[in-house]
Amino acid sequence: MKIIYSIAFFGVLFIILLFSGCTSTSPPVQTPTQTPTSVPTTAVVILSPTPTAVPFPNALALNEYATFGSADKIGKATIYGYEIKPNYNWTSPSWNSPREQAAASPPLELQHGYTMEKPQEGNTFLFVYVRVMNTGNNAVYAPSAKQFVVFSDGKAYNYSSVYSSDVIIDKVTGTQYDYQIGRGGTVGYIQPGESNKADGYLIYEIPAPFSPNTTYVVSNLDYQNKAVWKLG
Repeated sequence: MKIIYSIAFFGVLFIILLFSGCTSTSPPVQTPTQTPTSVPTTAVVILSPTPTAVPFPNALALNEYATFGSADKIGKATIYGYEIKPNYNWTSPSWNSPREQAAASPPLELQHGYTMEKPQEGNTFLFVYVRVMNTGNNAVYAPSAKQFVVFSDGKAYNYSSVYSSDVIIDKVTGTQYDYQIGRGGTVGYIQPGESNKADGYLIYEIPAPFSPNTTYVVSNLDYQNKAVWKLG
């Protein structure tokens, strides 16, 4: 009888445990593990700026001389200065009419009138000062004004001639370079000696604003000698 009671007791105990959940046969619920999503990285490439090519790396500075000629016919040339003018006033006894002179002068005092020269819109005037000397023993063929070309920001500009050899520009000393050699735009001769040097200005109309660091004067001084000057 004790055995039957024992079996009955353990049977009742098993049923109570079964319904109380202590002997749950269901597998434990597992929380899914989330794998972090990898974000693709974009490589950042830093490009170095391409250096701007210098058009004339061996250009001379202002006041440096370049030689030309041969044998006893030797000369030297330089660009020794420049000026920028948005406009300029000029006069000429052989150009200005009596009416223009009278309009620019007080009554009864006939004088030479001034004319204002203006560039095209967006441009300015560049005055370049040229000096050429004969350092040999005989007359040397001097480069003409047409042989001096301005290169500014990669573009070429030829000089603009004044109206005559007696033109006087307000606040500008001297005369146009080519009239110093007596031909007004063509090639002329220079005699030996510093006192016979050709020294004057050439006028160029170029775009504004102007940068001397990107502006050059290029000259074919003769058939075998070329020189370049940088303004800044």
